[in-house]
Amino acid sequence: MHHSLLALYGGPDQIMPLTSSLAAIFAFVLMFWGKILVAFDKMMRFFKGTPAEPAADPVVTSVASREDTKGKE
Repeated sequence: MHHSLLALYGGPDQIMPLTSSLAAIFAFVLMFWGKILVAFDKMMRFFKGTPAEPAADPVVTSVASREDTKGKE
């Protein structure tokens, strides 16, 4: 038997703490996912210099302009 293969053995006593730590990190990220995305978006806007307000929706604008013209007829 190759003794070097024994170094690769990971029994439950080695693997369980590793998987438990990964699960805790994953759960922490999921709890604060929305806040992480907002912070990332703010950081990207800071570096890109884009405005924070989204552009006007053309459908809403066209409907509003049609309603304005209805009263003038």
